[in-house]
Amino acid sequence: MRTAILIVAAGRGTRAGGTLPKQWQDVAGRPVARWTLEAMAGFGDLIMVIHPDDQARARALCTGLNVRLVHGGADRSVSVRNGLEALEGDGFDAVLIHDVARPCVPPETVQAVLDALITAPAAAPALAVTDALWIAAGGHVSGTRDRDGLFRAQTPQGFHFDTILAAHRAFAGVAADDVEVARAYGIDVRVTPGSERNIKITTPEDFSRASNMLRGTMDVRTGNGYDVHAFEDGDHVILCGVRIPHNRKLKGHSDADVGMHAVTDALYGALAEGDIGRHFPPSDPQWKGAASEIFLEHAVELARTRGFRIGNVDLTLICERPKIGPHTSEMTKEMARIMNLDPGRISIKATTSERLGFTGREEGIAAIATATLVSS
Repeated sequence: MRTAILIVAAGRGTRAGGTLPKQWQDVAGRPVARWTLEAMAGFGDLIMVIHPDDQARARALCTGLNVRLVHGGADRSVSVRNGLEALEGDGFDAVLIHDVARPCVPPETVQAVLDALITAPAAAPALAVTDALWIAAGGHVSGTRDRDGLFRAQTPQGFHFDTILAAHRAFAGVAADDVEVARAYGIDVRVTPGSERNIKITTPEDFSRASNMLRGTMDVRTGNGYDVHAFEDGDHVILCGVRIPHNRKLKGHSDADVGMHAVTDALYGALAEGDIGRHFPPSDPQWKGAASEIFLEHAVELARTRGFRIGNVDLTLICERPKIGPHTSEMTKEMARIMNLDPGRISIKATTSERLGFTGREEGIAAIATATLVSS
């Protein structure tokens, strides 16, 4: 069953506070919409319905994910219909329609909806109401209501694609959700198990609740980097962005900053993103003589967009000369600037190889780096 995942993200979310709509605000270190897209990514093709003003922001947020963007309308029902219309003819059997403001949805909640769609035309998760229900007037309880048979609706709400598209085309007015649209068209909707984790961010307090849940899935990555550059005729070397006088220089396609290259590769390694050569091929003439700062900034930004912060970086430079010690403070400061990182999280040190090997013969410099990434 080919499934489309339709994320509804065109609203303005004013009740949540802040200067941005809630879907673009950060929770646990990254935007709400990014969490939601990643939570749903393994269940089908991603489509996100957005406000036209949010096009650039949405594209940046979707980096690394295959997401189709569709412009929404004046209300939720119109936005969903726009998304469905954009998918017509693409061969989808089913669609899961999910609120972008539910970033904590557990995979088992999503899977239960998909399983139900094998034998039912529609399905949606819900939780039975367990609290007493009051009717109030003028700030006082004026009555009670029986809670039997009442449920708290959640998303994703799943449907056979052609059926829900027809239902939206026939619907007039504003609906609270897509189950209302389906029922108005005569579609039977099966109730599947919801989850207390599947909260909808609506108020400022909900951001804290969501953050606590999402931080529980912390991901810690470690990567190693190793680089070597030979000496050639020159009068200085560049190490960690700092120009150091020397009677030789390092040979390379770029500026041959062996220390920065090792740190960059350590970051790529932690992300399982290969090495500098994958992203900046030495066969490409545009990188000839390039400042290695470009490579490091790319790796740092890639980590950020993947939802990671840099925990620490440890770099060892291996050479007989030049002497590194007098320059480590300046090197640390420059690396901290490039990575936007507290200098206290960067260790730069040097050692010799006791006159052994190519570094001992002063034929070049080697560098070994380790970087730790922590999910934000």
